[in-house]
Amino acid sequence: MPTTLLVAGAVLLGALVQGAIGYGMNLLAAPLLALLDPALVPVPLLLVVTVHSTLAMVREHTDTDWRGVGWAMLGRIPGVGLGVLAVAMLPQRLFAVVVGAAVLVCLGLSVTTWRPRPAPTPLVLAGTASGAMGTAASIGGPPIALLYQHEPGPRIRSTLAACFAIGSVLSAAGLAAGGQIESRHLLLAAGLLPFLVLGFLLSGPVRGLLDGGRIRGAVLVVAAASSVALIVRGAVAM
Repeated sequence: MPTTLLVAGAVLLGALVQGAIGYGMNLLAAPLLALLDPALVPVPLLLVVTVHSTLAMVREHTDTDWRGVGWAMLGRIPGVGLGVLAVAMLPQRLFAVVVGAAVLVCLGLSVTTWRPRPAPTPLVLAGTASGAMGTAASIGGPPIALLYQHEPGPRIRSTLAACFAIGSVLSAAGLAAGGQIESRHLLLAAGLLPFLVLGFLLSGPVRGLLDGGRIRGAVLVVAAASSVALIVRGAVAM
């Protein structure tokens, strides 16, 4: 029973944060789920994240930057390949530390001298970084989120949701083609869905609080937390 409550709480909180800010589900839910029940990651969590991203995309669909999504997805394809290569050739702990440090540097620059904008070239590069990070380290949101940090809340959330929805579907299709999605994964994902939907619904009123000028700060805080989590994960494993 305590394990079930912890799993439910992790999914609910992750869904709430991602619904309010635009990303953060894997940062909050994946480590705890992997610890409590390894069978819940990555496939069942990937499936429920796909549902969440689709709901978020539909909720604020009029604000989606589809042009930006296209550029980011163009970069995601080679990014996934780089992530697979990194997993095969580099110690994952070293990769996590390097990626976390790189995101922290970009975050620091973005609050001092660099004013990131979602232009085509940065979006392709961010999509590549996101694909590599998401594939190798399960945290792919920060690169794209940092580019949109100066945009209104609905645009950040809906654009990230579209990127995640498309990316998750591609990942799920790849796993299915490789025979890595089984019926038990579908049942586990179905058990997580009520908590995900509840967290998503609770994120509705929270959006209003963040959209009053606080959304950029929330984006930066989650990016910083993601970076620190990657660095700590890599350092502890060394």
